[in-house]
Amino acid sequence: MTAQTTALRKHIHILAATTLLSAATFAGASAQEVEAAAERLQTYVADQGFKIEWDGIDLDTDGSSGILVGVRAGNDEAMVPVGNIRLAGVTRDDKGYRVERITLADFSGADDEEEVRFAAEGIELGNVLLPDEDKRDNYGGFLFYETFALDRMALTIAGTDVFTMGDMHFEVTEPDGDTPMDFSGAAESFTVDLSLMEDENQLAVMEALGLKQMKGYMEVEGSWNPNDGRLAFSQYDMTVVEAGTLGFTFDLGGYTPSLIASLRELQKQMAENPDSDNSAQGLAILGLLQQMTFHSAEISFADDTLTNKVLDFVAKNQGMRAADIANQAKAVVPFALAQLNNPELTAQASQAVSTFLDDPQSLTVSARPAQPVPFALLMATAMTTPVELTKSLGVTVTAND
Repeated sequence: MTAQTTALRKHIHILAATTLLSAATFAGASAQEVEAAAERLQTYVADQGFKIEWDGIDLDTDGSSGILVGVRAGNDEAMVPVGNIRLAGVTRDDKGYRVERITLADFSGADDEEEVRFAAEGIELGNVLLPDEDKRDNYGGFLFYETFALDRMALTIAGTDVFTMGDMHFEVTEPDGDTPMDFSGAAESFTVDLSLMEDENQLAVMEALGLKQMKGYMEVEGSWNPNDGRLAFSQYDMTVVEAGTLGFTFDLGGYTPSLIASLRELQKQMAENPDSDNSAQGLAILGLLQQMTFHSAEISFADDTLTNKVLDFVAKNQGMRAADIANQAKAVVPFALAQLNNPELTAQASQAVSTFLDDPQSLTVSARPAQPVPFALLMATAMTTPVELTKSLGVTVTAND
């Protein structure tokens, strides 16, 4: 064996040993990150008023992923087994711990005595950030995720699925500098079964209106800017098939990271002192909310045959025609709104309701003040001169827009 060959083998052995040592070092660092990320998740869940605990963590061979085994969730009164939770692709950056995917095991729980069962399947969060303590409020005070998915959830009573929701998903963009957090999502389907209602009269009404078994879907869209606290829901719609769509939008200012931190601290104090004065806690919350401003809000209803069903049902029960019931409703509106002491709004709303009842398409109530209104001023107006509130908020009513 030549001296050159011996030297070459020596260097190869040294290189191999160094590579193995480096791999072990990096695996150890990744394993620590998985455990630290899990502990941070536990802390942030606790700050929301819940508890999560597990029996142990099974790490993958690469050390960057792991499974929380035997997870239980709940509060001080009861902890419920929820299976395992997998954290895949854990890394660390200057904002906190990143997790490529957090996957929850399919879950089901039951109260046999009450014949109640709840189940959830296919829950997964993608591109999750567990922010550092000093950055968490820039993400709403909790963990941040870019995607959320839930395949199906169901509440079953006595063998009947009284509520189900399927294919729920949300997509969120991470705020960066002046760029706000944009979010959108939907539940592509939900069902509500009212057949177990105990009040037979109410059940008969729901059945006559075609609402005994409801099917529908939900859609949400909005944004939040941590820099100025501007929070806006541009869409929050719930649609019931062959009934209609109820929609909400609102635009608020002042929901800043500092306000989120203060609310979280107050929530923590309330949890630690459950027997303390509720009125004092309520005043404290109201005091914090004074930092916010009102920009606009809107509630709307887009009809899909429900209005005519209601008119027909009432008319049948009173032995009248649907058109007569509609005319009675039109006549009542001006008197109902007279107490607002806003003749312009009363006339506008009366005209809108009349238009809608003649041709049910949509009815919208909007509040858009000329300038943002501080919550403190809104509350003062509501308590001292409530009749001025609709004027302060710039309330309008329109139909069939």
